[in-house]
Amino acid sequence: MQVILLERVDGLGTIGSVVTVRPGFARNYLLAQNKALRATEANLKVFEVQRAAIIARNAEARAAAEETGKSLEGAIFTLIRSAGDTGQLYGSVSARDISDAAAAAGHKVDKRTVLLSQPIKTIGLHDVTVRLHAEVDQVVKVNVARSLAEAERQAKGEDVIAAQLESDRADAAAQASEIAQIAAQMAEARGDIDR
Repeated sequence: MQVILLERVDGLGTIGSVVTVRPGFARNYLLAQNKALRATEANLKVFEVQRAAIIARNAEARAAAEETGKSLEGAIFTLIRSAGDTGQLYGSVSARDISDAAAAAGHKVDKRTVLLSQPIKTIGLHDVTVRLHAEVDQVVKVNVARSLAEAERQAKGEDVIAAQLESDRADAAAQASEIAQIAAQMAEARGDIDR
């Protein structure tokens, strides 16, 4: 099915491009979201008459998105979640969670604009792209931690999982040394009894 694009669509084209797409994609996404018109002669004429208005509307929307992008620049959203010792979350962080955290911080971010290829399933700092307009993306940081103290340590650049692993190794080495000393003392004491 041929359609006329009313806005830039990744992988297809820009405003005014006539492209061929699958009928289901056209009906369920492009036409339903008012991103395109069917490429009929009547619609081509209507588009040519309204081209300047459509381009002006797109420029306004892009300018508003750029303004929103400036307010999101450098934003870090902290999410507290339960996780195991290895940093694996017991649940996951979705686009909705990020959208809710942005709203709590005073930013208006729709969950559909948060681009996650898959949910976040580990603690740490994650870069997440927010698509504010077809031509405007903004990267924000999401700090997923088990506590606010841990989130602050992560924000300073500390790898809390590696630090915890190192601490656990040091504790295990100290316990092993203590056990070895006790075993040596017991062996020495048995040696005195045997004499």
